[in-house]
Amino acid sequence: MLRATLEEILVVARRRVEGLRPRTAELERRAAAAPPPAPFGRGLIGPSVGIIAEAKRRSPSAGVIRERLDPVSYARACEAGGAVAISVLTDELHFGGSLDDLARVARAIHVPTLRKDFILDELQLLEARAAGASAVLLIARAMTPLRLRALSTAARGLGLATLIEVHLEDELEHALAATPVALGVNSRDLTTFATDLAVAERLLPRVPAAVIAVGESGIASRRDVERLAAAGADLVLVGTSIAKSPDPNAAVRALGGVTRMARGGSL
Repeated sequence: MLRATLEEILVVARRRVEGLRPRTAELERRAAAAPPPAPFGRGLIGPSVGIIAEAKRRSPSAGVIRERLDPVSYARACEAGGAVAISVLTDELHFGGSLDDLARVARAIHVPTLRKDFILDELQLLEARAAGASAVLLIARAMTPLRLRALSTAARGLGLATLIEVHLEDELEHALAATPVALGVNSRDLTTFATDLAVAERLLPRVPAAVIAVGESGIASRRDVERLAAAGADLVLVGTSIAKSPDPNAAVRALGGVTRMARGGSL
């Protein structure tokens, strides 16, 4: 298993972006021709905390999770179990994912799809739109605030929603300035890979009520969902615990049904 630091992962992502540049015109054509995706927005919010289930084969922090995961059958099972959206990891080297996984899932299900990757350039947004994604993950720690705003604006121009991820308190202001549809608080420190749900419990209450608040990482039980619901999460993004389950449908159901609570959300 390849264990890498965030900076090492970003080096690979930058290298991949450079490889895409000769394909700019092709990606623009494919993105323009793609049909409208299922909307990723306020419609995902209900009386219960919504579950975003993640198609995930492996990770630098957990190692092999489910190497032979078939993304389509997995996504369909999660959708049937009540998942409000499906996140698809498209990083191949570190997570075993691909854009083909994303495209196949987007064609096979009715709920929105999120492209989860280390997105640093508009070309990756074109890839996501061409593959049928409804939304993309942008990681505040991975770029400057100016770049974050530019990518968020470009995503909106392509009809893609943005889930902007933070881990530290001082990233919140920059993330909100980029006007995300959703703001995710990752309880995992991408420097050390240590996970602490107290991070999400501390930061989720500070997400404005108009922005969808998402708890990410370290969610393995209904009790974990209840903790994040109490902090004001509208949605939770769950990967490892669902992907490891022999019955993803049942795993999603076991996490669902936790009452969503009001959030003040002022900085």
